[in-house]
Amino acid sequence: MTISHEGALAGLRVVDLSRVYAGPFCAQTLADHGADVIKIEPPQGDETRDWGPLMREGIASYYWGLNRNKRNISLDLSCDAGRDILFRLLETADVMVDNFKVGTLERWGIGYEASLRERFPQLVHCSISGYGTSGSLARFPGYDAVAQALAGFMSVNGEPGSEPLKVPFPVVDFAAAQYAVASIMFALFERSRSGLGQHVDVNLFSTALSMLHPISTTWMATGVVPEATGNVYAAIAPYGLYQCKDKAIMSGAGNNGSFARMVEALGVPELARDDRFLTNQLRVANREALDGLIGSLTADMYADDVVERLLHVGVATGPVNSIADAFAHPQAAQNAMYVNTDAYTGTGIPVRLSRTPGALRSAPKAFSADTREVLTELGFNDGQLDRLRRAGVVCDERARMKGATS
Repeated sequence: MTISHEGALAGLRVVDLSRVYAGPFCAQTLADHGADVIKIEPPQGDETRDWGPLMREGIASYYWGLNRNKRNISLDLSCDAGRDILFRLLETADVMVDNFKVGTLERWGIGYEASLRERFPQLVHCSISGYGTSGSLARFPGYDAVAQALAGFMSVNGEPGSEPLKVPFPVVDFAAAQYAVASIMFALFERSRSGLGQHVDVNLFSTALSMLHPISTTWMATGVVPEATGNVYAAIAPYGLYQCKDKAIMSGAGNNGSFARMVEALGVPELARDDRFLTNQLRVANREALDGLIGSLTADMYADDVVERLLHVGVATGPVNSIADAFAHPQAAQNAMYVNTDAYTGTGIPVRLSRTPGALRSAPKAFSADTREVLTELGFNDGQLDRLRRAGVVCDERARMKGATS
């Protein structure tokens, strides 16, 4: 089999106007698979360039993890000259991604319905916002943690009776980014039939609500408002955290067969015949007793031993690792998920295509690193570039923050 090193999206051009997490991660995913992604930063830069410890080339860790494989330019889109350059770039583009607040692009004359749809009929324009393009919250900013609170995530996360707790990484931003990737692919596939682009609307609140299954559908069926259950999965038993001599493991058995294999591997096959545990419904009703029995067995064993026993009988089980342990796991290396070379340190590409695999082509770059290259491709000469610099339309160095522009 011949393997292409260009990537599945080679030939696709994406203009990335986004900042922070969801938009940049969406665009990075497209870039990982071969798209030519041109990231346009405002004169003050993407604020995540200042978030977290520094990686290579003095680039902050937050920005580093979301902006590889892209070309970087700087434009002031609040002025006519900046917008003119954007329009010239969109003449060559297939996709534009932004995460401005609703109304910002319209105020600048770059709105999809008012401007882009007619001027660039084949363009797929993906907007990622906090709440969507209409409704009472549409004009307000949205953040991952706020979406977790608003959508009910925090009310069901944590131990029973504890205060509401957010997931400690931007899980809603991550999911919105992947929804955006999928939606862009849907629109491009449809464009292959119609020849027309369209606007794609992805928002954090709707994304978060869509992620609540099966907790949400349980509420819809019963009317009982879910509460935090800690490490227990309310619909299945056994399913939870079990302490071993050295550290805890996570395991569960979703049907009678896996439960029988689980308890046999732990040396107590008679539990599968115990009247209290004959079905999943009975095991859920008697969860406390069952967890106590399993926990008393694992407490005298080492985690690796329990994991090995249960995996070998087909019961999903894993140790509770630290982040360092997780990236050091042999399976992470097998899946190429920890890249640590002279050129780049970061997370690998989780999606693996056999014939057109994604690849690391370039590390995240310094601010405005490719402005000259990209604008020269658009036909600007040195004199024009110098005039644009003097006017502040393009910047070689980050400007001081003047306040939010979106």
